[in-house]
Amino acid sequence: MDPLVRGTLRLQELLAKASGALLGCVFAVGLWAWSLEYFPNWLALGLLGSWLLSTAFHLRARHDGLRTDPSARFDTALFFHLAVGLYALVLLLPGGLSGPYHPLVYALVLLAAAFARRGPAIATAVFVVLLEGWLRVAHADSVSALPVHAGLVALFTLTNVLVFRGEVTRVRQLSRRRVEAEILKMKESARSFRLVGSASVAPGGHTSAVASDEARLLQSGVDEIGQALKFALDLLRNSLNLKTAVLLWLDPSGSQLTVQEVSTLEDCIEPGPFSARDGLCAAALLKAEPISVSGARAENHTPYYATPTGVGAVCAVPVIEQGQVRGILMVDRAERAPFLPEEEQQLVIATHFILRAIQNERVFVHLERTKAEQGKLYRASGKLAAARTEAQVIEVGVAAAREVASFDFAVVTLYHRDTAEHEICAVSSKDSEALVGKRFRHNSGLVSMVVANSHALPLRGQYDPSRQIVFSRTLKPPPLPSLLVLPLLVHGRPLGTLVLGAERAHAFGDSARPTLEVLASHIAVSLENARLLKRLEEMATTDGLTGLFNKRALTEIAQQKLRSAERFNKPLSLLICDIDHFKKVNDTYGHDVGDIVIAGFGDVLKRVKRDIDVVGRFGGEEFVVVCEETDQAGGALLAERIRQEIEAKVFHTDGGQLQVTCSVGVATFPGAGRTWEAIFKSTDEALYSSKRTGRNRVTIWTPKLQGCAA
Repeated sequence: MDPLVRGTLRLQELLAKASGALLGCVFAVGLWAWSLEYFPNWLALGLLGSWLLSTAFHLRARHDGLRTDPSARFDTALFFHLAVGLYALVLLLPGGLSGPYHPLVYALVLLAAAFARRGPAIATAVFVVLLEGWLRVAHADSVSALPVHAGLVALFTLTNVLVFRGEVTRVRQLSRRRVEAEILKMKESARSFRLVGSASVAPGGHTSAVASDEARLLQSGVDEIGQALKFALDLLRNSLNLKTAVLLWLDPSGSQLTVQEVSTLEDCIEPGPFSARDGLCAAALLKAEPISVSGARAENHTPYYATPTGVGAVCAVPVIEQGQVRGILMVDRAERAPFLPEEEQQLVIATHFILRAIQNERVFVHLERTKAEQGKLYRASGKLAAARTEAQVIEVGVAAAREVASFDFAVVTLYHRDTAEHEICAVSSKDSEALVGKRFRHNSGLVSMVVANSHALPLRGQYDPSRQIVFSRTLKPPPLPSLLVLPLLVHGRPLGTLVLGAERAHAFGDSARPTLEVLASHIAVSLENARLLKRLEEMATTDGLTGLFNKRALTEIAQQKLRSAERFNKPLSLLICDIDHFKKVNDTYGHDVGDIVIAGFGDVLKRVKRDIDVVGRFGGEEFVVVCEETDQAGGALLAERIRQEIEAKVFHTDGGQLQVTCSVGVATFPGAGRTWEAIFKSTDEALYSSKRTGRNRVTIWTPKLQGCAA
């Protein structure tokens, strides 16, 4: 049976994936029938409307797929639909399949070969050839032209797959490299201006939503700084009659300079890098004060010119922030007159303006980042507050963490203090779903250490599978370079951990880590609240001694099942079980033993009932069983089994072994009543009959018993 089920599910999956292409074939049949006038006009219009809706859906699906991974089945379905529509257009235009508009088919094949995957492109070519052959045979058109058209379709497909598609791929890769180069340049500028820490933005083209938001914020900051620098340099060049004013920025090692911003009349500026240990630059960095040179030697101190431009004087002013040189402001002019002290002072003031612009933007970026993080935490706290169960809390918490940091693996573990075990209760990774439900002892792994110390680990968020254990030696996460284990703390007490992993290095930098820690605290509080809510609901609906439903909860559930039985015209049986001579048990053995008997009775009912049956304690020694979709014979069978199980059960007490019996009354809907009150009264009458006729027996209600309980 199991292979049959798997085969059926596999067939359903294949049909679901091929549904778009199959629908295209259905439209092809409709096109054939319409062209032969087998369809009335209203049915043809309906078919056209369905084709338009389906084509629009697949166009949208492919557009959405381009942002993630374009699906081959959407490509296949889309071009099948377009082929049907194109052939309908060709049949409507003058000349039909042999007319001047038929080459439009080749254009469609070209598009499929250029922009779809190889499989859909070939499938489209085959579909076009088959559809055209079918239409030519149906319309008694020139079938002899079909091999020629098929050959041209194959030629177009192969040529475009091999040539044009390769060129499109090359252009895409070139564009992608250019974009990545611009992003990398922006990130380097952001690091140079200290808008972000060196480990907070990893190199490369990571395109998650979190990384995109951070990149937009940094790009805005770099652009604002660039505009301020451009304004300052243009002002200096115009006011001091300069040829070039350039800001050279030091790299982290302090050995090289690159052009950060320039205002010039020349077109031969080199971007760098240049050595910071030669010429006028080295002197300005060493003395940390303005240095100028004029005359013939000035030309030798302008490394940013690719060719000589006739420089008569040059001045280098260090850009100093908190006692540390960050870069050099260099200016030059054609006149050989040296720079005056007043001009040098003006250049120093310009460096102060440059630093102030950079510092202001740092503050702005920090505030915007903090505002964005607080907004994420605010939204997350609102969603967590609305979560009512542990599963909802975990789902919302992981989704909120994904807004703060980009990760590929997430696990929530809960710590059971009574057994000193950790349980993996949720996993957000398709490749690691087998971890769900696994338990491991408290050990020296990262999860156990985080629970023991209430501090996030590893310190730098870097994971080495060869040296570090996360869960246990047998339970391991994927080998990810970045990993962070966060404690879930409530009033300093650990509930468990939130484990995040990423496929890129430095994924959990200083900017995201504090926010994740705060979010973990919110998740922990919501988990604790969900547990308390569950406990309160259990206290309100269950009997504390047996764990069964109490009278109020069982009455509500029974009334719902009774309404369902009436709506669908199905039987429902009610059983009332009562322990015989229970007062004697309490008087002889004490109430502690009486509690043991009641709890044991509840265990028997739990064991013998079906999954759809509902059992509750109505108070004292009386229990009620609601049996859905059970007729009178089925109810009597269950009642007799309960009676036999109780009669055979031995209770071990301090006063010795004890056995009890029970009496059971059974009534069935609708014969015994159509309302809860009526059917409960009938069952109680049957129970009274069992008690009156000797106890330790089952009685089924009949109209003769009506009124006997009174």
